[in-house]
Amino acid sequence: MQALSPTQIDYLTQLRHELHRRPELSGEEAETAKRIITELTALNPDRIWTNLGGHGVAAEFKGHAPGPTVMLRCELDGLPIHEQSNLPYKSQVEGKGHLCGHDGHMVCMLGVAMALETRPASGRVILLFQPAEETGAGAKAVIKDQSWPEIRPDYAFAYHNVPGRPLGEIGLRPGPGNCASRGMQILLTGKSSHAAAPEDGISPAGPMARLMTSLGALGHGTIDADDFALSTLTHAKLGEPSFGIAPADGELRVTLRTMTNDRMDSLIAEALAHVEHEKGQLKVDVRWHDVFRSVINDPEATAIARDVAVDLGFAVNDMATPMRWSEDFGRIGDDGAKAAMLYIGSGENQPQLHNPDYDFPDALLPIVTDQFCGIVARLLGPPKP
Repeated sequence: MQALSPTQIDYLTQLRHELHRRPELSGEEAETAKRIITELTALNPDRIWTNLGGHGVAAEFKGHAPGPTVMLRCELDGLPIHEQSNLPYKSQVEGKGHLCGHDGHMVCMLGVAMALETRPASGRVILLFQPAEETGAGAKAVIKDQSWPEIRPDYAFAYHNVPGRPLGEIGLRPGPGNCASRGMQILLTGKSSHAAAPEDGISPAGPMARLMTSLGALGHGTIDADDFALSTLTHAKLGEPSFGIAPADGELRVTLRTMTNDRMDSLIAEALAHVEHEKGQLKVDVRWHDVFRSVINDPEATAIARDVAVDLGFAVNDMATPMRWSEDFGRIGDDGAKAAMLYIGSGENQPQLHNPDYDFPDALLPIVTDQFCGIVARLLGPPKP
């Protein structure tokens, strides 16, 4: 696997711009998947799987001898955010944008596929283009897919670009790397009444007000401690816009976040106890959304990625604390793979992820490709013609 040529880098850059123009949301990535399949087919993998867990795609590149399976994973989906930029390749889909960098992640893995024209000495490489990462549903669906046993890896690696860090810096952290999180939707149903006779109804107003305070107070601890918890109120709705009706219905949405999966279990129990304490005569329905497990980076896989970064001369950030944001890559590690997430700097002055003016930096393409090709060579041996 040799470094990409300037011509290949230019092609990948233009491809990223093409993908950036046509973002698709989680679970809707059909056209993006078709484009990836076209690109992969031209690079002659040994096998391609499609429709994995929805619109997921995987490609297999076999080495010259038996050995472990190394998976490199990226994401297909964009975000329901209106892009605000003057880029010539800005999103052409109203209200949708590649404002997390998954367009860049995809083309980096296609760069690895280009380099895999010369296969490794042993084992096999699986490139996974995963759907629905932004909702936390994609990795779970891929693992449940009937084809998963055929592609299940021994080692798995992924990365996310990180604004605010130097371009190309390789961030690594064994153990917890990304927080667990989930959305808690609380639906409260009582009985409406005339606003002149609120006592004849059952209003969720009081319980909602108290829950808005008590649930928000559940967060405590520092990000590097096992007891870290954060409970963030993200939405509240009480009744309908009116002056004559005492409300019957209310809704709260809260995001729960913890460093570990065990702490998430206890935070859920605490939140449910508060709801139970406040509900009174109200009917309550609690629903869960966007469920992410904590990403727990395997020490061996993390050390391999670090050694490769050092050998390539990249700056390394041995991270003291995990990321607060979530990533559903953790489920692949839960399934038994020695998995590691890399956190690669995308520029100290770059807009934050999910900002309306965010754009993946094209200068990362050769850096990321070299890093992941290096991981493959370290685990499966140097390429053979």
